[in-house]
Amino acid sequence: MSAQTQPPVKRLTAPDIMKRKGGEPLVCLTAYDAPTAALLDDHCDVLLVGDSVGMVVHGLPNTVGVTMEMMILHGQAVMRGSRRAMVVVDMPFGSYEGGMQVAYENCARMMKETGAQAVKLESGPTVPQTIEYLVQRGIPVMGHVGLRPQAVLTEGAFKAKGKTDDERLRVIAEAEATADAGAFAIVIEGTAEGVAREITETIDKPTIGIGASATCDGQILVTPDMLGLFDWTPKFVRKYADLRGEIDRAVASYAADVKARRFPAEVETYFSRKPVAS
Repeated sequence: MSAQTQPPVKRLTAPDIMKRKGGEPLVCLTAYDAPTAALLDDHCDVLLVGDSVGMVVHGLPNTVGVTMEMMILHGQAVMRGSRRAMVVVDMPFGSYEGGMQVAYENCARMMKETGAQAVKLESGPTVPQTIEYLVQRGIPVMGHVGLRPQAVLTEGAFKAKGKTDDERLRVIAEAEATADAGAFAIVIEGTAEGVAREITETIDKPTIGIGASATCDGQILVTPDMLGLFDWTPKFVRKYADLRGEIDRAVASYAADVKARRFPAEVETYFSRKPVAS
């Protein structure tokens, strides 16, 4: 009797995500390492290897200092830890703005070296043309409109978008141009609820909100934020755990045990074998 094997798990891809437009909401979270990716994989449709890794893992003040090498390293780790979720990797600042051919070479490298299913680009005035160029050459692209973290140095701060008529028109136009260029989905970050809702109702691609609207076709949060690893989080974050408190209590308990010589105990210690009697 031949051994029975489990069928391989099919990883989600861009067409699977596009089919969810107007359907069951997409569940998305960020991931930066293999163990976390393994924990999130059963629950998420998309794991985003966000350039937020620069701030939440590497301690950078913003995402501008994130490099291709950093994103590739974390992308590889997330791919190793996941099986089912679609893995999307952020293209870091400076890797796609300098021309369409440069963008293609960097995006192709990202996909080859990580094995990810797509890349994400923050949209801007010149980015839709780049997205179209990439999609025509076989690279699935997720767009990103509204608050764009990579533009923080030109805008001066992380500010919500779409609160004025001019901003509303600009963000909607960016989203429409990004969708028309061929992006399979669009992240809407830090955007007035009505604007995000209008974009979701207008474009034919799934929208993924982060500080946007509950009417988006999906939601994403930075995982360490929603797990409560930081004292401060943006307004749009809901904390589903208090891992900061749990870790603090665990480390304090460990420190107390070490100082009192309660750790290691006999059960956690290796001993030489007693010689066998002849």
